[in-house]
Amino acid sequence: MGTQSGFRELDHTADWVLQVWAPDLLTLFIQAAQGMYVIAGITLSGDERVEHKIALSSVDEETLLVDFLNELVYISEHDSLAFDQFDLTIEDYRLSGTMYGATIASVQKEIKAITFHDMQIQTSQDGLVVEIVMDV
Repeated sequence: MGTQSGFRELDHTADWVLQVWAPDLLTLFIQAAQGMYVIAGITLSGDERVEHKIALSSVDEETLLVDFLNELVYISEHDSLAFDQFDLTIEDYRLSGTMYGATIASVQKEIKAITFHDMQIQTSQDGLVVEIVMDV
């Protein structure tokens, strides 16, 4: 992997798989969101910037990550918004904060949902790593 945080698309038979790594859990969540937007080919318009508050709680880190990404999918489909800046905190399986973005100018590939398939946040020598399967 080499760098402290990042993401890359992995080949998968049916769905898309995104591998994400980061030195800590919060950065992992942000990289996952950014990676999801990149592989979907989402670009933001030059319209006025928007703020969106978010508050989620879950039973574990993996479920919180799935819930977070599915919330972003819902917001992109329902409100045509995506985010490129995140001011979030994660504590005791609760994520909260503010996301900043704009309306979506274009989408190349539609993501239907984030799945739990093979999802496990693992500790690596450089921090954390997870593979996220996206239903398309």
